[in-house]
Amino acid sequence: MTSKIAQLGHPILKTKAKSVSFPLTKEDKNDIAHLLTQVAQSKGVGIAATQLYINKRIFIMCSKPNERYPDAPDMEPLVLINPEIVAMRGEPIKGWEGCLSVPAIRGLVPRSPTIDVQFFDIAGECHHITYYGFLARIFQHELDHLEGKTFVDRVESTADLMSETEWYRQHVN
Repeated sequence: MTSKIAQLGHPILKTKAKSVSFPLTKEDKNDIAHLLTQVAQSKGVGIAATQLYINKRIFIMCSKPNERYPDAPDMEPLVLINPEIVAMRGEPIKGWEGCLSVPAIRGLVPRSPTIDVQFFDIAGECHHITYYGFLARIFQHELDHLEGKTFVDRVESTADLMSETEWYRQHVN
């Protein structure tokens, strides 16, 4: 298994991921461990299985302040299996996003500010949660990966794209 992250243009990023059955197999558990390791090494706030060439409906959310997202809220890594959005509330709000699969580019992406979601944990227990703001944005971004989309598919105009270097100059420094 490769530890490289699939980059924009690779067919896996256009693939709709397959649902996961319970109980989890040893392979599923190994894939989850790989996702957790890779997202930590990459300093991302989330990663989807398809980004690691794994065709399964699994992603990790692990928001924390870092160089790429200095204002991110802090949360423990969370494994979400077969995630889905049950309801979206509020007018979409544009916010800057980056992606481990689209390095060096940021996009101003419209996302719902509040979402009701459901997913299964590694024990097979179903959870219903409402996410707001940045956490809602992460969930929608990672779910897009499982649907074969990247944030580039969501920007409304090329005027909403910026190099990460320029983004840092304008927003962080």
